[in-house]
Amino acid sequence: MKFVIEGLTVYFPYEFIYREQYAYMVELKHALDARGHCLLEMPTGTGKTITLLSLITSYQLANPSLAKLIYCTRTVHEMEKVLDELRRLHLYQEKEIGSSRAKILALGLSSRKNLCIHPVVSGETSRESVDAGCRKLTASWVRAAAETNLDIETCSFYQGYEKQGSEQPLPPGVYTLHDLRVYGRQRGWCPYFLARQMIQFANVVVYNYQYLLDPKVSGIISKEMQKECIVVFDEAHNIDNVCIEALSVNLRQNNLDGASRNIHKLNQIISRFKETDANRLRQEYNRLVEGLAQQGNLHGSDNWLANPVLPEDILREAVPGNIRRAEHFVAFLQRAVQYLRERLDTDTVVKEGPVSFTTTMSTAAGLDQKALKFCYDRLHSLLLTLEVTEIDEFLHVQTVCNFLTLVGTYTRGFSIIIEPYDERMPHIPDPVLQLSCLDASLAIKPVFDRFQSVVITSGTLSPIDLYPRLLNFNPVIIHSFTMTLTRDCLCPMILARGSDQLPVSSKFDMRSDPGVVRNYGRLLLEMVATVPDGVVCFFVSYSYMDGIINSWNEMGILQEVMQHKLVFIETQDYVETTLALENFRQACDCGRGAVFFSVARGKVAEGIDFDRHYGRLVIMFGVPFQYTLSKILNARLEYLRDTFQIKEGDFLTFDAVRQAAQCVGRVIRSKADYGMMIFADKRYNLPNKRNKLPQWIQSQLREEHLNLSTDMAVHIAREFLRRMAQPSDPQVSKSTLLSQEDLEKMAAMPNF
Repeated sequence: MKFVIEGLTVYFPYEFIYREQYAYMVELKHALDARGHCLLEMPTGTGKTITLLSLITSYQLANPSLAKLIYCTRTVHEMEKVLDELRRLHLYQEKEIGSSRAKILALGLSSRKNLCIHPVVSGETSRESVDAGCRKLTASWVRAAAETNLDIETCSFYQGYEKQGSEQPLPPGVYTLHDLRVYGRQRGWCPYFLARQMIQFANVVVYNYQYLLDPKVSGIISKEMQKECIVVFDEAHNIDNVCIEALSVNLRQNNLDGASRNIHKLNQIISRFKETDANRLRQEYNRLVEGLAQQGNLHGSDNWLANPVLPEDILREAVPGNIRRAEHFVAFLQRAVQYLRERLDTDTVVKEGPVSFTTTMSTAAGLDQKALKFCYDRLHSLLLTLEVTEIDEFLHVQTVCNFLTLVGTYTRGFSIIIEPYDERMPHIPDPVLQLSCLDASLAIKPVFDRFQSVVITSGTLSPIDLYPRLLNFNPVIIHSFTMTLTRDCLCPMILARGSDQLPVSSKFDMRSDPGVVRNYGRLLLEMVATVPDGVVCFFVSYSYMDGIINSWNEMGILQEVMQHKLVFIETQDYVETTLALENFRQACDCGRGAVFFSVARGKVAEGIDFDRHYGRLVIMFGVPFQYTLSKILNARLEYLRDTFQIKEGDFLTFDAVRQAAQCVGRVIRSKADYGMMIFADKRYNLPNKRNKLPQWIQSQLREEHLNLSTDMAVHIAREFLRRMAQPSDPQVSKSTLLSQEDLEKMAAMPNF
């Protein structure tokens, strides 16, 4: 359908639109008009992706000055879904306004691992191996040597791209990763470098968060993006954690041992170059005197590392004299690794700030702070000069240089914590030196400063008012939408007691209580006997899940559960979990029914949907608080309290409830779906927990569904399933939908 919102013609590729989709478009347009940022919480399963794409692409058509839409997703699967929706939208726009006016170039960009089509390199198992294999075939000096020595292997796809593809733009259209690989094979061009080249011409670019938030990646991929871009972070409920991870580094003994081996190898290569090509080292020295910014534009295949901090202020400076010469820089790294090794050899927990750490480092090892912040770029320059292609072999020294650059650059917002062992396993020595970023705003601030409008959206942003403080920005629009339903297809419940009226909770002093474990087991048993098809259970941690499953097995509860449904368990192994999920779906498809045990902060909780018969019920056993004895968490809580005046309890509750909401939100992915959610912990009854749930869950959480016991919850479940089994009236189902005629009537209202 085609309709007008405040003078903007919007192209929407479906016959009907939900009321909340229309309201979402109105708020989004206000943010774009104000050239500001916004926070929008949209209920799960209400078409958030197509709503965003329809409004923003229509806005682009009406405002040609807008550069492009940068759509950031968490996973490749989500990226493909966005591009599929965009393709449908593009076909509709072509039908309405013609192919010449609706001309669009949209593409997804991912790592070489997902785009490489070289028959050998693409078969490598890890991302690092594919990157290194690519570099061995595409580095500029490798290709230069291959011109005179035909025995040197190069990549024919990259050669084809260099000769023709770099000059020819992609034909207009929407390209998924699969489409790019197919196109690359047809033309004999490298899809990865073609996509990197084409993002500057594209109207819509879809890629991972890291391409904007991680400076090591964004410095290469996103540096040419114009200010007039609109940036969307979809499923952004955990964006603060993504920002923190982008600027945090952990060093263990194996990293330092590997870095020492890397440094020894660099010394050998430098010695060889001094004998055979000393002029190359002299040229690098002269370049570094002028400053890193004077290196000129690197060739695309050579530009594989970027500074882990914002490089503008650093690259204008000359590299300090004590690390300009290659041998001096390697000696500098040797002293740094030796110092870090000594710091790692401790029996007590040490916590200090970057200023204290660098001061001690300077005194004890003679390592100048100014030189520290150039380490990552200096290593990049050296590896290029020495023509190193095996970059996967130098990952350890890269990690050390990343650490040194960050600790030498930032004076606040970070904490260095050295722990001799994991507190949960104190008998196993496992020393780790952690540079932990405490301030999420450090990574995302350049995005807010650089781009015209940034949209942060998800189905579980509540409590939404905490994000502006966590990310330190001022959105022009903050809005949380409710879900309009024609029937109560969503049934959230809070279970506080077992059938014996004993309270249930995952609180540390209660979680091992046999009464609590038994009541949780009886709840599951009653529910699998009542609910058809798939049931999903989330636990607060892997250790808690293992403990409670063992207890249920000893009590005989697990055997009783398996009489009704098959049981599958998430593990920390990716392949095992993937197989378990696949078999879980097969069990649901064939009518046997299944239960999936998962962890609230595991792999399944974030990106896997249990829609339709795969998830008729989800049970959240406990409140998924973070491990509160973690030194890193406590340092962050202290920083949030002192810097942003966020109380420790407020942040912990916010983080736990958003995680719980994300878990239970897996169960319903459209309005035609239905499912139940059980929050099995007495603490969810407390207003400070319950009121932080998303509005679309709160609106369905009735008074009679609070403070339930197991038998009451079973009764409600049976009644709910009986109602859902009745055929729904198609006319009633359309009452939450707006047709083009409805929208025209609404627009004609005087106060609309």
